[in-house]
Amino acid sequence: MSKIIRLTETVLRDGQQSQIATRMSTEDMLPILETLDQAGFHALEVWGGATFDSCIRFLNEDPWERLRQIRAAVKDTKLQMLLRGQNLLGYRNYADDVVRLFVEKSVQNGIDIIRVFDALNDVRNMKTSIEATKLAGGHCQTAISYTTSPVHTVDYYVDLVGRMAEFGADSICIKDMAGVLTPQTGYELVSRIKEKTDLPLEVHTHATSGISEMTYLKVAEAGADIIDTCLSSFSGGTSQPATESMVLSLEELGFNTGVDMKKVEEATAHFNGIRDKFRAEGILNPKVKDTEPKTLIYQVPGGMLSNLLSQLTEQGLADKYDEVLAEVPKVRADLGYPPLVTPLSQMVGTQAVMNVISGERFKLVPKEIKDYVLGLYGQAPAEINPEVKAKIIGDAEVVTVRPADLIEDQLPEIREEIKEYAKSDEDVLMYALFPQQAKDFLGRREDPFYDVPLQTVEVTLDLK
Repeated sequence: MSKIIRLTETVLRDGQQSQIATRMSTEDMLPILETLDQAGFHALEVWGGATFDSCIRFLNEDPWERLRQIRAAVKDTKLQMLLRGQNLLGYRNYADDVVRLFVEKSVQNGIDIIRVFDALNDVRNMKTSIEATKLAGGHCQTAISYTTSPVHTVDYYVDLVGRMAEFGADSICIKDMAGVLTPQTGYELVSRIKEKTDLPLEVHTHATSGISEMTYLKVAEAGADIIDTCLSSFSGGTSQPATESMVLSLEELGFNTGVDMKKVEEATAHFNGIRDKFRAEGILNPKVKDTEPKTLIYQVPGGMLSNLLSQLTEQGLADKYDEVLAEVPKVRADLGYPPLVTPLSQMVGTQAVMNVISGERFKLVPKEIKDYVLGLYGQAPAEINPEVKAKIIGDAEVVTVRPADLIEDQLPEIREEIKEYAKSDEDVLMYALFPQQAKDFLGRREDPFYDVPLQTVEVTLDLK
């Protein structure tokens, strides 16, 4: 009797987010959705992450309408999204009333599975999202933000899964955003979690460091129920391992994936054309396909590596790249080993850049880092270096309650601010998450002559 393992396909969200900065349009997706629906995947990851922001900021699309169109075309396969807990799809904590309405509308518009994570693995920051997902009739998958440090041990994660189960998780995901989960540790972690709980277990990794396929084979052997893969068009490098390769390998090893390879090949042919278009436009940078073993040393996700290089290059300091890269783990240790996932990855990276450029560690400190040290993002995984803490916030009192407990309801004020343009709860939520971008987008929708700042509009003139 063959063992069963299912696949979640990420080409419509994390795959394209990792390689083309989420620039794939709904128009690029629609022709192939029926085929993807028939391919036998456990789920299609289609929404959340950076898709919402990119739709209104770069593509002039309504992200809610994208979700509705995908749902109309995908009849049988579950649709999945990624949610940053109390941060939703933004970079700060929102009030509980905003979180509840956002989750409710996500499910109403077509989402079946909401994968919820917190950048600090502070389950308190996931509580409202979990409750709201279940109340709306969705499936809540809580995700471990996987990283390694003296405190991030297998025991730590097994205990974390127990708390997630107590909070009401419907399934668990090991979310390895940097591609640093090694095969043997993956085997041990999955085995221990399966001993701890009967909840379905999914494993998500990235191919950045070059070990992802080996890790997937070992976690499959250990009893993982689902793995995340991406069609080969947008696989490898900073994305996930290729769907086709994993299906063929797993099937040969006696696993039943339920995937129809003919449908997969048809979908890949479509996305190869999309990939080539973005490559020709220069949006698909060849570097995102590279293997970067340094990830295993510095624990830096592939996207963060490219962002650091971009920041330094813009300032004429590309020669400082290796110095900044070496500074990242030092900053992370000083700050209590936060996992390098949004928004903490951007915050730690920026602090490392400032430390190197200024020539003095923590001489310049962004507001976000100060808020983190104050406890406004949640509880740090380990103790923050006392000297660094004193340098950043002095004797200020650190918040110990759930950060969102300090935020009063926000919806009434938000509704009032955007009432001129908002026609639905979805419009209100768009404004709540990205005020300026949403106001520009809703204004353009309402009035084609709306005065939008020039830098937010991309115009192409055909002078042939």
